[in-house]
Amino acid sequence: MMTAVALTNASTLRDAGRAVPMPFRVLLADGRSLLVLRLLRVLPGKRLVGDAEVDGRRVLAKLFIGQRGERHLHREQAGLAALRRAGIPTPAVRAAVPIAGGGHALLTDFLDPAESFAQAWESLRGRPAGDPRAVARLLPLLHTLGRLHAAGLVHEDLHLGNFLCHAGRIFVIDGDALRLGPPGQPVPLHEATANLAVLLAQLPAAWDDELSLLLPAHAAGAGVDVPSMAALREQIARVRRWRLRDLLAKTVRDCSLFAVTQTAARFTAVARAQAGALAAVIASPDEAIRAGRILKDGGTSTVARVLVDHQMLLLKRYNLKGLGHALGRALRPSRAWHSWRAAHRLQFFGIATPTPLALIEERLGPLRRRAWLVSEYCPGENLLLHLAADREPPAAEARAILQLFAAMHRQRITHGDLKAMNLLWHAGQVWLIDLDDVVQHRSAAAHSRAWSRDRARLLRNWPVGSALYRWLDDHLPAA
Repeated sequence: MMTAVALTNASTLRDAGRAVPMPFRVLLADGRSLLVLRLLRVLPGKRLVGDAEVDGRRVLAKLFIGQRGERHLHREQAGLAALRRAGIPTPAVRAAVPIAGGGHALLTDFLDPAESFAQAWESLRGRPAGDPRAVARLLPLLHTLGRLHAAGLVHEDLHLGNFLCHAGRIFVIDGDALRLGPPGQPVPLHEATANLAVLLAQLPAAWDDELSLLLPAHAAGAGVDVPSMAALREQIARVRRWRLRDLLAKTVRDCSLFAVTQTAARFTAVARAQAGALAAVIASPDEAIRAGRILKDGGTSTVARVLVDHQMLLLKRYNLKGLGHALGRALRPSRAWHSWRAAHRLQFFGIATPTPLALIEERLGPLRRRAWLVSEYCPGENLLLHLAADREPPAAEARAILQLFAAMHRQRITHGDLKAMNLLWHAGQVWLIDLDDVVQHRSAAAHSRAWSRDRARLLRNWPVGSALYRWLDDHLPAA
């Protein structure tokens, strides 16, 4: 099998960008051959991370192929060594050697089975802040971060994917991102607090009210007192604003998360993990609509349910009713563009909405024409059908309704067309759909006015004086 796989080198891999042919083989400077079977991460022209084999042993291969590859290799080695000295679990290094073509390879143990903390946390999506199972999952992570700080280490790429759950322990990876402080000295409290805020900002904002459940674990690991709650909350809010801006910018530019292409006639953005499966839909969205099941065919939009690669999706085309409508929309972002960003915004805040997968816009230079949005299909029943007007909502639905509107209210988000048909009950949550008019308001006054309209529109779904109307009026945030 080894001889059948193409031999390559760092220079060729550098030139390949994201289009790296798989599998491939590289020669190590020590004479061995490294077979890379699949790529787990690609930084085009700079770094590749893959599931690989050497001498019949499975390893994680990190290939530094950029111009500064040797520098990053040394930083990676230094970071992993610092973790080992501190007794913090990290995959063992098996080799660090040059490869042909001006690159370097770092080989570590491949942890199997393992899942990233991001994957582990995703399995708890929808659980309320403070949920005991979620707290139990978070405490070891906070304790591990505290141990990093006690060892004088700051992780400067502190996302949940850089922690692996394996054999009942949390492993820290990406030594290149570790900043090492003076030997024997812990991270100063203000720096530790700022680093801790980066981690906590990745939790839904409702967890900001449950920090007292989490902070003792970090303090125990760090050997310090719990930081000032007010200062920490301020840091979390600042980080969260930055992360949201960064995410929204990424949704419309080519990066590791999204594949974006733009010509004079077309703009497309697709979740990179779905780019292959959605290729035919993106190439001919109208054909996909015709082949699917039409759910709505109106003047302003056409909606179809389509099956793609055994996955049920929703495909929405934003139509132009005539010349006047087309001219009015031509210089503005399309409603699909707005909905695409709104869906990512809602998911960022932990608000349930179908995952947006692709955005397509027809363009004529700077002018926008028709547009399409592809998202996951939510099979839930809308609240107009699911809830009875003559009784209060069941306990699970009541809890989910209050959680949804508390989260929206906390972030000053309004829907703009809050019909009960745009609220779906699914998997223990209330999901928002039809996001064309979603707004996150900058001022409390603007939010208050818009929320008053949202609130009134929601209540109009049921008869005044009915049990459900009264319950909603009593429990929703005040207008």
